[in-house]
Amino acid sequence: MHDTSNKAILDHSDLDASNNEIDALPSLRDLVGAMDMRARKSLGQNFLFDLNLTRRIARSASPLTGTTIEIGPGPGGLTRALLLEGATKVLAIEKDRRAPDVLASLLSAAHGRLELTEADAMDFPIWDLEPGPRRIIANLPYNIATTLLIRWLEHATRFESMTLMFQREVALRITAKPGDSAYGRLSILTGWLADAEILFDIPPEAFVPAPKITSSVVRIVPLAAPRFTCSQKHLEDVTRHAFGQRRKMLRSSLKKMGGEALLIAADIDPEARPQDLDIASFCKLANLHESNAFRST
Repeated sequence: MHDTSNKAILDHSDLDASNNEIDALPSLRDLVGAMDMRARKSLGQNFLFDLNLTRRIARSASPLTGTTIEIGPGPGGLTRALLLEGATKVLAIEKDRRAPDVLASLLSAAHGRLELTEADAMDFPIWDLEPGPRRIIANLPYNIATTLLIRWLEHATRFESMTLMFQREVALRITAKPGDSAYGRLSILTGWLADAEILFDIPPEAFVPAPKITSSVVRIVPLAAPRFTCSQKHLEDVTRHAFGQRRKMLRSSLKKMGGEALLIAADIDPEARPQDLDIASFCKLANLHESNAFRST
């Protein structure tokens, strides 16, 4: 069990003392060099060393009261920024076994505000950690970012916010609206459960090693309840079929679910294409699909 008391909350003088110690730590580049902690491709690591940039990311996740869950702190660039911006408590989840050594000095300087847990975020139920308010902040490995987001959205109401870095293409899919070329399953699921916006982009050269693509910081604020009533399972079923053949008319792509009869019952033009429909329309289809009334045999 994690400590849920208030002992990690410092008064202003203690916070200033802690931040002075953090400021006095070796630079991230020097630390990584001394520890020979090279980014590992197998872990999808791309480090951020620019403290001005990481502090900007940290501020975008404000307020930093309660518990801030950081996924994959690596050498601690974003972790330092969160602490310097006044985070009450940072719970860092990291599977890289080099992390305890490279973060040891930061753990000491944090004066109890930083806790490190060795775990794989893909298997770790972070929605059960600590009492609220809780938020997630992360520079996510590109290869698992979408999977993690979908998993966290299943428990969206357990989080106050999520401030996450994605490759720009994925960020556009998350925030796309009907009619946008990037609009699809991820846009609908996110928009059904939360408000999402792209805050700013991060160029490749800000990372070590530099990826070949631009990244974007996305802020996701979960709603107290889904925007429209429907089953997530059936919503995902409908969107999977619809966008699996996104260039086809819905009467064709949804044929196995009832096709034209299903669409007419939902008051949707059978000749429409999936990118034309808003979230409310997809929820209508999901509810009709759940009723089994139009399922083809």
